[in-house]
Amino acid sequence: MNINRREFLGRSLALGAAAALPLGTGCSANTPIRRATDVIELGPQKLKVSRMAVGTGTYGAGHSSNQIRGLGVDGVADMLKSAYDKGIFFWDTADAYGTHDAVKVALKTVPRDKVVIVTKTDAWTADKTKADIDRFLKELGTDYIDILLLHTRMSPTWDQEDKASMDVMAEAKQKKILRSVGISCHSVETMKVAAKNPWLDVCMVRLNPAGERMDDYPETVLPIVKQIKANGKGTIGIKVLGEGSLTDGKQHDEALRYALVKDALNCFSIGCENFNEVADNVARVEKLAVPA
Repeated sequence: MNINRREFLGRSLALGAAAALPLGTGCSANTPIRRATDVIELGPQKLKVSRMAVGTGTYGAGHSSNQIRGLGVDGVADMLKSAYDKGIFFWDTADAYGTHDAVKVALKTVPRDKVVIVTKTDAWTADKTKADIDRFLKELGTDYIDILLLHTRMSPTWDQEDKASMDVMAEAKQKKILRSVGISCHSVETMKVAAKNPWLDVCMVRLNPAGERMDDYPETVLPIVKQIKANGKGTIGIKVLGEGSLTDGKQHDEALRYALVKDALNCFSIGCENFNEVADNVARVEKLAVPA
């Protein structure tokens, strides 16, 4: 789903009017602010994550992404380490992105227990899920995965279709190989089921003020995300910058502000393609100083 830039400006003014008020409006000097480096408790396991995660899968598919294509394994690892040095210790990867090896390299310079890693599997069967978990552990260079998600789920009956994979992941969680489990949602109906599913700990959802690269308009998606969180599940916003389409001028700050002020989101992931983008997004959030 895409909206042209003129429509974006009109919609973002309407949807984000409260968020766009000048800083300090209605707030005392002591009002807490929201930063990229805030430590957030995510999901029923209360995993401690940075509010912003650094994503590694811009246009990611087929074990590749803009990050890998542009920086290579060592370059992505250095970017992750740079993010860690700036207080971003939540790293977002997936089998489809081809960035597991980069995480492994980065973990040679960062203590494993000081970062939270979310990765994703495209598996549709129990055997494939088991094999993926074993492979991911080796590729990532770790003996546990903080969050494993079933990737890009779109079916309204995903909870039935994925039952075998879900059972495998639940068993791995009992063995402490996985800390939390969930899905990345790519349809409204998928999100509605996720909100009610007791197996699910964490839900990754596409959300921004313009509807760019989303499943529906924000006013349709946001109430469902609120319900997911109200039911005790962790919510991670993705496509908060519309996969790069909302990074021109004021659009960038407006989209970031939207992600920051929406209490439906525990945190959000931004696909950064280089060191400068990591630093720029952290600095932009700092300047926004959004009241909590």
